Amino acid sequence: MTLTTEQQMLVEQRLANDKKSIVVAYLLWGFLGGFGAHRFYLGKTGSAVGQIILFVLGWLTVAFVVGFAFLIALGIWLLVDAFLIPGMIETDAKQKRVQISNELGVMGH
Repeated sequence: MTLTTEQQMLVEQRLANDKKSIVVAYLLWGFLGGFGAHRFYLGKTGSAVGQIILFVLGWLTVAFVVGFAFLIALGIWLLVDAFLIPGMIETDAKQKRVQISNELGVMGH
């Protein structure tokens, strides 16, 4: 399926409206990272729930020392996420670009 120049411009306009903001993602990561807020925002619900579970289990078991292991694991995961956020946003944008292109291609026929 080949899109016309006009359709390609329409795809990019819609993508600009729908694209996730890197600033919002980093703000959520910085302030609510332990709750996986940045991952919820980026559509990574399963791993966001995993981060919440680590956070809650860590604080509930911190008195038994085992909680520190959960919190350290979460801290490492959040540190890695700081570098993964731009790639997650780009992947989301590519998926949306394909979806929008397909919608326009179907409407054009």
